[in-house]
Amino acid sequence: MNIQKATFASGCFWCTEAIYQTLKGVTSVKSGYTGGETENPTYMEICNGDTGHAEAIELEYDADVVSYEELLLVFFKTHNPTTLNRQGNDIGTQYRSAIFYHNDEQKQQAEEMIARLTAEQVFDQPIVTHVVPADVFYKAEDYHQNYFQDNTMKPYCMFVIQPKLNKFAKEFTEKIKPELL
Repeated sequence: MNIQKATFASGCFWCTEAIYQTLKGVTSVKSGYTGGETENPTYMEICNGDTGHAEAIELEYDADVVSYEELLLVFFKTHNPTTLNRQGNDIGTQYRSAIFYHNDEQKQQAEEMIARLTAEQVFDQPIVTHVVPADVFYKAEDYHQNYFQDNTMKPYCMFVIQPKLNKFAKEFTEKIKPELL
């Protein structure tokens, strides 16, 4: 296995975690906080937007099964990268769209993907996704991990996460882990 690391922020980490957990080649996903100044922030601290952190996921993937470019495509197709510091009803810098690259190749691929999506006019507004070096990643509290899997009947899961997963499954059927189909 060719295990690599990727870090993305695309709004609420519960949604992002649920999507990447279904993707073939992704071996682990952690929800957490990155890109801020406070050491060991808590959820309550980042909620007010004062720590500078984004809600993010850090994942490990087998690059022989899924490419970084495919991870980027999922990233851009499963959130709105044109809204600054906002995803749906979630507002604040902690919900910003960001790619935290771990090496120069990831940086280059992210920048190329943004340029391509812009040139193809995939979105009707400019992409505002930040492409920045990976920073310290603080794993979120345990109750945030595997949130969708552990809470499928909670209203947020049923009315926000499940529709996103359904949309993702329609477009990326061949990329979903077979045991989840």
